[in-house]
Amino acid sequence: MSVLPLVFTSGWASGINAYAVILLFGVFGATGVSDQVPESLQRTDVLIVAGVLFLCEAVADKIPYVDSIWDSVHTVIRPVAGAAVAALLAGQSGSLPEIAAGAVGGSTALLSHLVKAGTRMAVNTSPEPFSNIGVSLAEDLGVAGIISFAVFNPVAAAVIAGSLLVLGIVTVVFLAARIRRFLRRRARRREERRLARAA
Repeated sequence: MSVLPLVFTSGWASGINAYAVILLFGVFGATGVSDQVPESLQRTDVLIVAGVLFLCEAVADKIPYVDSIWDSVHTVIRPVAGAAVAALLAGQSGSLPEIAAGAVGGSTALLSHLVKAGTRMAVNTSPEPFSNIGVSLAEDLGVAGIISFAVFNPVAAAVIAGSLLVLGIVTVVFLAARIRRFLRRRARRREERRLARAA
């Protein structure tokens, strides 16, 4: 069976939380739950690093504005991680060229990352912190659920991931006006602070 559905799903999930994807695949491989996980993701050092970085992301992702800074830093990291995981999965199965798998995983991760970052910018326009925590928990649980499901039913998981990606893109387009207003207000406040310091 082609590994493409698993590659696509892992790319989508990597765009949201790449460290969780690496950690989950590594644990599933190390515990024998799945034989599709390459040895390199099952190494103890990889699992430890992924676990520590996952905990860092779990905290940063729930703090207003810190989450957007974290997302900015990960604009390169998540797509690269998505491409790397996809290429490793393809190399393990031998049913899809690794370069093609990397392209699918990386581009899907970039799209889902942009959806996440855009949604978070909209959420940060709300003055209370609870929406950030709720959205972050939903993302964490979504990634854990979709990767776990993909190990056992990759085609159905890919359909769900694709639907969520399309829904996310539509949502960000809908929220774009709110995001633009937020960015204008923030730029105006920065300018006011600059003028106040100059005076």
